[in-house]
Amino acid sequence: MAILTEVKDPRVRDVTVTHVEMSADMRYATVHVSIMGDEVRQKLGLAGLRHSAGFLQARLAEKIETRYTPRLQFELDQGVKRSIEIARLLKEVLPGSGAASPNAAEGDDDEADGENRGDETPDEPSDENQDDETDDEPRGN
Repeated sequence: MAILTEVKDPRVRDVTVTHVEMSADMRYATVHVSIMGDEVRQKLGLAGLRHSAGFLQARLAEKIETRYTPRLQFELDQGVKRSIEIARLLKEVLPGSGAASPNAAEGDDDEADGENRGDETPDEPSDENQDDETDDEPRGN
């Protein structure tokens, strides 16, 4: 929370911590962040975070009780950027992908409606009941 509310560096904006990796001895923490904006904006934001690392470590030391306060290292998480790029490439490569998405969503709704109506549910128990009756008849003979 300190990144959002207490860091006064104007370069640090629109930052989301995606995950944190701790070293085995808990002396180092690699903080993976996603920063909204173009590449220049991301580099500036990462530089601002690195500049604020000491302040954030001090805030962290106040919140946790460990022998050592982890040294914070910030890295840009490219996961979101990669997923957006893959989605864009798939949209270009797949024929009619723009029309397929709404139809796929409608198809999902139809399936959900079918499940809500319970079209298949009454048939299944009646089939099972018939099988039970058929099984019972030979046993009775």
